[in-house]
Amino acid sequence: MKAAVAYEYGGPLSIDEVEKPDPGHDEVSIQIETAGLCHTDIHAVHGDWPAKPKMPLIPGHEGVGIVERAGSSVTNVKEGDRVALPWLAYACGSCEHCISGRETLCLQQENAGYTIDGSYAEYARGFGKYVNKVPDGVDPIDAAPLTCAGVTTYKAVKESEARSSELVVVFGIGGLGHLAVQYARIAGATVAAVDLVDKKLELAKELGATYTFNPKHDDVVEELQKMGGAHAAISTAVSPKAFEQAYQSLRRGGRLVFVGLPAENHIQLPIFETVLQGLTIKGSIVGTRRDLDEVFQLHADGHTTVLRETRTLDTVNESFDDVMHSRMEKPRIVFDFRSN
Repeated sequence: MKAAVAYEYGGPLSIDEVEKPDPGHDEVSIQIETAGLCHTDIHAVHGDWPAKPKMPLIPGHEGVGIVERAGSSVTNVKEGDRVALPWLAYACGSCEHCISGRETLCLQQENAGYTIDGSYAEYARGFGKYVNKVPDGVDPIDAAPLTCAGVTTYKAVKESEARSSELVVVFGIGGLGHLAVQYARIAGATVAAVDLVDKKLELAKELGATYTFNPKHDDVVEELQKMGGAHAAISTAVSPKAFEQAYQSLRRGGRLVFVGLPAENHIQLPIFETVLQGLTIKGSIVGTRRDLDEVFQLHADGHTTVLRETRTLDTVNESFDDVMHSRMEKPRIVFDFRSN
């Protein structure tokens, strides 16, 4: 089968013929239809984060396709089902995190396109219990970004405790942020969007943001504080400065949710103000299988719009470069294997 393979950190991906995966008794083999490009894939290939992925590596954790073969102990999906292969490829199911509904914190988890091979390939292997069915009527091109960008921001909005009458500010209106705006609106909040690119802010308004700010010519913190400060801030940006501005934009008692993962791993936050203002800082990592089911259902019911463009896998290196330099026409790139 054809796959995009990374052989060393920081090197280009090679489009190679590799062995087709053979599923075990609790696994499925998936014929990939679409695979979204997440910034995490770039971080993985570049080895940007403290926990390094395996090498060689087939990236990709926004895979959608048809179950070609199911192992003997797989009961939740069957051959012919359309499924999604998400970041959380496996969890133990029995630790304190798994049994309390926090499976994304499992210490034994496997991650698609990071600790195990992912979906930048014509076929991928997944654990039967950790693939999600894609509802009828959901376009596989939409389903791919929803598998990570969607479920990640949906969970982040949950963690922010956003509700009606509140002001929620989203920092970074890219592949994740454009969906975070929509989920915050679904929760009933008034949404402010922050980005360095005016075109992205225009998209945010189209998707339901009431206010938009560009730090190039707006004092974001001052403007938000004039409005009383944000009840919650969600930072999907890949800049530590954006996290610091998100913190500074909060009102007393506000909540800050960390989502984006910049290569620069540290920010500076004041202890005194955090304590006296009763601020809450949370980290939110993707979402559970249940969260993803809800994300797919919201989309099937017409509540969300995925802004994406399609490309072929042969463009993977060019596409990585375009993402790093914000040259895409739409916030998300999806590789469509059906057009290869």
